[in-house]
Amino acid sequence: MNLKKKPIDKILISACFLGKRVRYNGIVQTLESKLLQQWQAEGRLFSICPEVISGLPVPRPPAEINQLTKKVITIEFIDVTSQFANGANQALLLCQQHNIQFALLKESSPSCGSNTIYDGTFSQKKIAGEGLTTQLLRQHGIKVFCEDSIEELAELINCSDPTS
Repeated sequence: MNLKKKPIDKILISACFLGKRVRYNGIVQTLESKLLQQWQAEGRLFSICPEVISGLPVPRPPAEINQLTKKVITIEFIDVTSQFANGANQALLLCQQHNIQFALLKESSPSCGSNTIYDGTFSQKKIAGEGLTTQLLRQHGIKVFCEDSIEELAELINCSDPTS
C-alpha cells in the first residue's frame, strides 16, 4: 500500500501582507491572520512585491491604471507600465519555478488587485478590475485571491481555520 503524502499547496503572497516595507507610501500594513501564521509555519508562502522586484523604490509616487490607455501612470504623470509588467513577469516566473498555483495578493493595487483597482484619476474611486500581475497570473491558470477572500483560499487548499 502506497501512503504517499500529498505535497502542500504553495501560495504566492504580497510581501506587504507579511509586514515588509514595500507599499508605495512606505507604510507597513501587516495582514493579521491565523491562517497566514499557519501557512508561514508550514513553509507554503512565497513572498513578492512585483513593484519593488521590478526596481521601483519605497516610497514611490502612487500609480493607477489609466482606463483609456491601459497604461500604469503615476500621480506625477510618469508611465511606469514597463516596470509593472516586469514585476508581473517576475511573479509568474516565481510561480512557474516553484509550481505555485495560488496567489494571495493585495486588493485594489495596480499590480495585485484581483477584483477592484483605482479608476486612474487619483480620486480614490475604485472600479471593477485587475492589476497587471493578477491578469498575467490568471492568464496562466493561477488562482488569485485577496485579503477579503482568504477563507475561500483556505477552503480550496483544504486547510482548516486554526481559530475554529
